[in-house]
Amino acid sequence: MQCANEWSCISETGCDCTPFSSWAAVCTLAHILADTMTDSQTDGAATESPMEFYEKLTAQGEAVKALKTGKAPKEEIDVAVKLLLQLKLDYKRVSGQDYKAGCPPTDSPASGESVPAAAEDGDDLVDPWTVATSNAKGIDYEKLIVRFGSSKIEAELIERMERVTGQKAHRFLRRGIFFSHRRVQQPSPSALDMHQILDAYENKKSFYLYTGRGPSSEAMHMGHLIPFIFTKWLQDVFDIPLVIQLTDDEKYLWKDLTLEDCHRYAVENAKDIIACGFDVNKTFIFSDLDYMGMSSGFYRNVVKIQKHVTFNQVKGIFGFTDSDCIGKISFPAIQAAPSFSTSFPQIFNGRKDIQCLIPCAIDQDPYFRMTRDVAPRIGYPKPALLHSTFFPALQGAQTKMSASDPNSSIFLTDTAKQIKNKINKHAFSGGKDTVEEHRKHGGDADVDVSFMYLTFFLEDDEKLEQIRQDYTSGALLTGELKKCLIETLQPMITQHQERRKQVTDETVKQFMTPRKLDFHF
Repeated sequence: MQCANEWSCISETGCDCTPFSSWAAVCTLAHILADTMTDSQTDGAATESPMEFYEKLTAQGEAVKALKTGKAPKEEIDVAVKLLLQLKLDYKRVSGQDYKAGCPPTDSPASGESVPAAAEDGDDLVDPWTVATSNAKGIDYEKLIVRFGSSKIEAELIERMERVTGQKAHRFLRRGIFFSHRRVQQPSPSALDMHQILDAYENKKSFYLYTGRGPSSEAMHMGHLIPFIFTKWLQDVFDIPLVIQLTDDEKYLWKDLTLEDCHRYAVENAKDIIACGFDVNKTFIFSDLDYMGMSSGFYRNVVKIQKHVTFNQVKGIFGFTDSDCIGKISFPAIQAAPSFSTSFPQIFNGRKDIQCLIPCAIDQDPYFRMTRDVAPRIGYPKPALLHSTFFPALQGAQTKMSASDPNSSIFLTDTAKQIKNKINKHAFSGGKDTVEEHRKHGGDADVDVSFMYLTFFLEDDEKLEQIRQDYTSGALLTGELKKCLIETLQPMITQHQERRKQVTDETVKQFMTPRKLDFHF
């Protein structure tokens, strides 16, 4: 996000994009908006009406979408998003309201837990499609908890999970990678959803797990494994059913992909998910494109949810505009439906009282705020959520990794040589410019991507802490830290690739066939 005059596509030296590229006009529009914004900051934002700022914001939102659709360079998208954030702040200054796409300034905010507090000046942008921050350390998750209205996972909860399960907490919990969960309205500790889940478990009442994947490409990267690694641990320690949704329909609606490709990616991604070690007798994986036509229970719940969420609400929650296709507007109900046990009559025998626990990255939370708002109105328990942090790109913690940029990620298909080269060439370093400076002042582990990755994947807590101390003291050089990461990831990915080779088309069919699992309800 650093460029000349904070605008990399248009500068005093001219435009880097070709004159007739699919997004050149968008760059020009955004440049004009940037100039206007600068003028407003100089002359006083109050000289323009709230409606004028609203129209600028809408135009800039469309500009960001066009840049992404046109596959513009990441730098262009980052700058456009930064401009969008600034325009939102200007809009709030002149209107006294938070911007919502599709809702002009005369509209009032929606009520309930469906809409989070808006970002203030300097805050990060987090939604299901965009994660952006200017901080080298990444998203400020403490602020995000406040904005989203969730609750921090405290040591007390982790200790209780260990007592209840008799197992040491997963490293993702110990290290704050899964850091937040949702509470119901009451403020008492017993009202927190995870405490309710543990209460039920201690009383021999079952619950089930739901997580998912949006299959936008054949190859998954290491960041995509985070929810599955953690979900497998939860399934193993609690011995409960798991449903995994592959939203191939969503990717068809949002991406420039054919329906056939989206479904094929779902099947290929299922192989990587199965290779994480899930038990076929306890796990159901499904493609939306397949299961919607197979299960009347699933579709009935989709329709119930759709009836209880207005168009104005989904515009406010997800930022949809009048130009979005109706498939996008109705899709949130499809992602919400697996939160209710009656969507899987073959597993839960029609019972509607089985609570659901959803491990997911916090950018997916808007879907489930909506779900939790609807649940009591259609007679179902609210799902509980465990939120994870974002897995950083090799280039730094400012954004999530991207499946479209091979050098931003370590992919599950990478060879040992590719892993080594990517880390050595592209992993952002918190070290100093020279060996002498580094030995004297030490490195910054908080911004060093190699250390961040070790936080996710190195199991040994004591070893990880020793690496941190050695790096920050200057005893460990950047190249040595990268070597530690390479030696950690190479065998991990090689083992995953070996397990994936054992996953046949017949294995995938078994996991994706609607059936009774090894549980009695």
